[in-house]
Amino acid sequence: MSNSTASATRRILRGLAVSAFLMATSSMSIADPFTAVGGFDGGIRVFGPDQTAVVPGGEAMLMGRGFQPNQPVFLRQNGEALNGGEPFMADDKGSLRASLAIPDTANPGMYPVVAELGGDAPYATTFDLTVSAVLAETGLDAYDVTSAATLKRPYQVVYGNGALYIAASEGRPPITETYVAKIDPETLEVIAKAQPGPAPERDGRDMGHFAVHGIGIDEEAGQIWVSNTHQDTVAVYDANDLSLIKQFDAGLVSHPRDVVAHGGKVYVTATFTPKVHVFDSQTLQELPTIEPGSARRGETFGAAGLSLAAGAGKLFVASLGSDEVAVIDLATGTQSGGFPVPGSKNTIGIAVNDDGTRAYAVGQNNDIVSVIDVQSGEVLRQVNVGAKPLNAVVEPQSGNVFVTVRSADHVVVLSPEGEILANLPTGSLPNHLTRDDMGNVFVVHMARRGADASLGNKITRISAAE
Repeated sequence: MSNSTASATRRILRGLAVSAFLMATSSMSIADPFTAVGGFDGGIRVFGPDQTAVVPGGEAMLMGRGFQPNQPVFLRQNGEALNGGEPFMADDKGSLRASLAIPDTANPGMYPVVAELGGDAPYATTFDLTVSAVLAETGLDAYDVTSAATLKRPYQVVYGNGALYIAASEGRPPITETYVAKIDPETLEVIAKAQPGPAPERDGRDMGHFAVHGIGIDEEAGQIWVSNTHQDTVAVYDANDLSLIKQFDAGLVSHPRDVVAHGGKVYVTATFTPKVHVFDSQTLQELPTIEPGSARRGETFGAAGLSLAAGAGKLFVASLGSDEVAVIDLATGTQSGGFPVPGSKNTIGIAVNDDGTRAYAVGQNNDIVSVIDVQSGEVLRQVNVGAKPLNAVVEPQSGNVFVTVRSADHVVVLSPEGEILANLPTGSLPNHLTRDDMGNVFVVHMARRGADASLGNKITRISAAE
């Protein structure tokens, strides 16, 4: 049989299979066209087993809500019926939990999946399913990796004035275990820690303590600034003894994430909004907010990660929703540029070199790090680093880029041009990282729920091997 004949035969068989699927679903539970109108005010999320990645030959765990009780849900990808054409069934409360086998021939990437809802309220919607590459461990001999146990659920880490500082918060409100901690960068031991005070109630609900998540340091002022995400605000601590200097009122900054200090000012992103809040570190007063505009027509900027190019006097801001980067001129406090990052999905992290000429944007939902020439805005290279990259930092001595790949439990090291130099196993759920001025990179790891806690809740130092 010729290749063309075989291809034609496959197309015919595929068409027959899809037709059979549609006929079967029609007879089972899909209403005739234009006879019934349904709706769907819910959503479907996809995870790998035990919070790991969805990989070729593995499983995708589907969790959905908002369905009709006992509603059948048929899935299709690229026109093909999934699950052998059989529906997944919502339970009597309208929730869906299911497991979908991923073929071992699947190519890494983000795939749109069509969900057809049957029964008396037919509807169709889509969701994205990312199949992640499994990268071989490389460069193990090139780096020394040292880890130590630390606080529960460390979210972010920052280096300054010869010490490391961690923001850690366990659980959801009411928060009972949350700390700002000072860490010795040599021994990785906790030198001091402070627990924030009680947080105000919200809608009659006990919120426990002010929870700390993001963290930054103003070295000149000797201050640690943290974001209180659950309370939509920020707080300031003394970098020496971690005593509280000021707790700002709740509701000041919507879902604050990253914190960067420079030149007597502190910058905080209000996640998902087009806002970077600005504070004076001397007066501890809020200054006018910077509102980045989108470089994409019809899109709204949604701030997330921050990265400082101190040598250029620029602050770079990643946009989650519109997949782009804004450039802030710190001398004027205004946006001086920006560029979209095509091919990046859910752009959350951003890292830049000190002179602000090269940027590295982290696409969380399709596992891509984009290497960008800042002057032209051109994407020079895109590299797949594995499942769910989150944050990145440029190590100034080598110019290499370190990326936390959260669901893969690895830190990937890229050359300035984007070549993978190393893929290092460092512990579970590497979340955030920082660097010092001596060639070291520090990473904080969370523990997976129900898994071996010793793999997480720790801090790791990565150094070039001697």
